[in-house]
Amino acid sequence: MENTAPNLSPLERRLDISVPLDTLNIAIDERLKRMSRSVRIPGFRPGKAPLSIMRQQYGAKAYTDALEDAVKTAFGKGVTEQKLNVAGYPRIEPKPDQGANDKTLEFSAIFEVFPEFVPGDVSDAQIERPVLAITDADVDKTIDILRRQRMRYNPTERGAAKDDRVVIDFCGRKDGEPFEGGAAKDYPFVLGKGVMLPDFEAAVEGLKAGEAKTFDLTFPRDYTAKHLAGETVQFEVTARQVMAPTLPEVDAEFARTLGVEDGDIAKMRTEVEGNLKREVKKRIEARLKEQAMDVLLTANPIPVPQALVDVETHNMMAAARQDLEKRGADSKSLPMQTEWFVERAKRRVTLGLIFAEVVKVGNLRAKPEQVRALVEEAAETYETPQEMVKSVYANANALTNVENAATENNVVAWTLERAKVTEKAVAFEELMGLQTT
Repeated sequence: MENTAPNLSPLERRLDISVPLDTLNIAIDERLKRMSRSVRIPGFRPGKAPLSIMRQQYGAKAYTDALEDAVKTAFGKGVTEQKLNVAGYPRIEPKPDQGANDKTLEFSAIFEVFPEFVPGDVSDAQIERPVLAITDADVDKTIDILRRQRMRYNPTERGAAKDDRVVIDFCGRKDGEPFEGGAAKDYPFVLGKGVMLPDFEAAVEGLKAGEAKTFDLTFPRDYTAKHLAGETVQFEVTARQVMAPTLPEVDAEFARTLGVEDGDIAKMRTEVEGNLKREVKKRIEARLKEQAMDVLLTANPIPVPQALVDVETHNMMAAARQDLEKRGADSKSLPMQTEWFVERAKRRVTLGLIFAEVVKVGNLRAKPEQVRALVEEAAETYETPQEMVKSVYANANALTNVENAATENNVVAWTLERAKVTEKAVAFEELMGLQTT
């Protein structure tokens, strides 16, 4: 067998494979003999059918299977001899000049290999570490958000105002005729949340339950429904209900809704502060991780095997479909294009290759104590932390996920140690993604 591996592209290789016909014929006969022990041939006991009969009936299958095994074996031997790290599966093609050779079958295996590289220098890279110390005011803001999440709405006789929950009937007409999507019965929304167009909400403001109103409205020129963009229509609106918001008091009952069984408000504040600190820590780590990934990508502009990108693209599409189905949508009826996922898939594959090399070079595989610390940290939010710890260690998949996360943390730390890291104060609202208006 003769093997060569000239470069076709940065990661593509070709391996020439020779399969001797005499070796292949022996393999075919051996396969037919094994098959004769299990197949039924009329007139013959199992294992007693002549080879000539077996060849007539099963020769094609035996040939295909034996040739596949021979090519696979030759390919494996070739990549081992040349120390090639194959990514994905090879494409096997028969060589066009087979006719002159009656002793061997010649093939070419075309495949990709993993990139070989040394992790790039990140010493000039700039990374900002967000800094935020939780204050009493931040705790107050969070408690206010929790109160708003538990908002109650009660009927009111006054006109609708911002933050009120209204239920309306409406019908829109264009040139006197109802238009598609322009009507609804018992439609609820909260004024000021941006659910409806600003001019529509402005027209509803002031309406009392039972009152009706007719008004003109001009849709924005960039409105998503193209047939309405820039058009002026007329709406008829009837307010069915107007309900004013009522925030719960910060009292023992409110504390109990947050899981503080004895209703102690001071204890509630302490728990809210603890949860906030954990969330802030998690968000800061996420930002550092994202920056570290960008730094590693910039420092290591490596080619990636297309085969791996294709697999990751497929996996991401499958995950997206599963997510849609969990949400109750029929994913099969929704169009999904591979182009939507390719760039993210390529980023994931590239980072995976870079991470693997950094882990190897820096000996960054997660240590047992690091894994244990992550498990215990995650368990702190459960009522019975030790039970949660036991369940993770009893679940091989869950434990592997934690080990991978710990290794990933080591890679981020490795990057931060080598890059130029500066601290930058960040506002509570900005880090937590809260609206400031």
